[in-house]
Amino acid sequence: MQENYLAKWLNGELSDQELAEFKASAEYASYQKLKEVSSTLKAPDFDVDQALAHLKEERIGTAPKVITLSPFKKFLRVAAVIAFLLAGSYFYVNTLNETVSTELAQRTEVTLPDASEIFLNAESQVSYSKKNWDKQRDVKLKGEAFFKVSKGKKFTVSTDHGTVAVLGTQFNVENRQNFFEVTCYEGLVSVTYQGVETKLPAGTSFMAINGEIVESPMPQGDVPAWMNNESSFERIPLKYVLAELERQFNVKVSTQNVNTEIYFTGTFNNTDLDMALKSISTPSQIKYRVEGDNVLFYAGNTP
Repeated sequence: MQENYLAKWLNGELSDQELAEFKASAEYASYQKLKEVSSTLKAPDFDVDQALAHLKEERIGTAPKVITLSPFKKFLRVAAVIAFLLAGSYFYVNTLNETVSTELAQRTEVTLPDASEIFLNAESQVSYSKKNWDKQRDVKLKGEAFFKVSKGKKFTVSTDHGTVAVLGTQFNVENRQNFFEVTCYEGLVSVTYQGVETKLPAGTSFMAINGEIVESPMPQGDVPAWMNNESSFERIPLKYVLAELERQFNVKVSTQNVNTEIYFTGTFNNTDLDMALKSISTPSQIKYRVEGDNVLFYAGNTP
């Protein structure tokens, strides 16, 4: 009877009457103490996945090794993939370009492998192949840069608007949206625009606005004005002047009742925003208002 009670008690199956009779027995105290002690015992942890992996390793280690001979076609397929990767790597390494960029209100200088120098104006970028420079002196330009080219092989500047080719000279190239200008300060520059080549001797310029070649002024000085912290314009639509103001001072320019197609002739300082705003607004007969990094130009009769 007690053994039956013990099993039912451990399983929690005793009725109230049976439980009362079991507790009244002499053995109950010993059973109760044994149960309390056993409840504190903990079985060791057992990781089923780890044990299975260990078993597989033992079986693989003791299993005989079998080498499967690959078919010849599989070999050719692998060889073709290796050849393709090698060719791709060679092409990538040999065409890898060096790229230097400037942000708004920032300038920088670049020295090329042949000691030629590039001076980047604000918001501009040049790219070239350093590895192949001895064979091909090509530069890709976005924005504006002044070049001092060492004498040697042909030196080419490629832009979205046209190509400039020289042997050794100093020149400036501005390549902006719908605006393209090349100015030669020393030597001889060849400009190819819309498939037509134009030779520029020192002291001359080439300019195209909105796809049309326009008369360009003679350069003043030995370097472009922006190299001396000035932006200079002669009969240039006002919208390009305002765009240059944004680049030099990292501001957002907007207009209200202003004709941005009118021609502007003048200069503004690239280090003093207040003076630059006055230099633009006074000859254009417009007003301006500054709020943080935002500049609004508006007509004098604007409400």
